[in-house]
Amino acid sequence: MRVIMLSAALLLIAGCDRRVSSNGQAAADANTAAPVKAAASKLDRSQAGKPLPDVDFKDGDGEQTSLAAFKGKPLLVNLWATWCAPCIKELPTLEKLSTTAGAPHVIALSQDMQPQSTVAAFLDEKKIGLESYQDSEMAMSSALGVQTLPTTILYGSDGKEIWRYTGEMDWTSPAAARMLAEAK
Repeated sequence: MRVIMLSAALLLIAGCDRRVSSNGQAAADANTAAPVKAAASKLDRSQAGKPLPDVDFKDGDGEQTSLAAFKGKPLLVNLWATWCAPCIKELPTLEKLSTTAGAPHVIALSQDMQPQSTVAAFLDEKKIGLESYQDSEMAMSSALGVQTLPTTILYGSDGKEIWRYTGEMDWTSPAAARMLAEAK
C-alpha cells in the first residue's frame, strides 16, 4: 500500500515546480527546484458522464465524508496541496467563487500527507476561508486518475462529471464563468 501511495505522490508532484522540504513533503520553490515540465492547463471532457467516485476523505472537523454527501447540487472539486505553487495561487479565486450566488459548491480537497491540522493552519495563515478537506491517502487522486495538481473537476447535480481542468485557473474569470455555466 505504501508503494502505491508513494507512486501516486510522485505522479502528483510532477505537475508542480517543487523540492523536498525537511518534513518530507514536496515544497514549491522555483529558485531551487529541479526543472520540471509542467502539464499545460487544459480542459478535458473525456471523463464526462462518470459518476462521483466512492472515496472517503476528512472534512474540516476531521470526520469522514465523501462527495456523495454533496450530491444533488453542482460540485466543483479542486485537488491541491500546500506545496504546489499553482494550487496556492488559485485558492483565493476558489474562495471567492465559493461565495458567489449560483456557483457550484466548492470542495478544495488537499492531497497533503501531513496531519489535517497542518492543512487547516496553512489555510488560516493564508487567510483562505475554505473548509480544510483532506485526503492524506490520496485515494481521490488515484480513483480519478489525476496525475497533476491542481486538477479541478466539475460535477452536475446528478453526480456525473462534466469536465476536468488541469492546471491553474482564475475561477473568477469570464472564461471560468463560461465553463462553470455548464453545471446543472
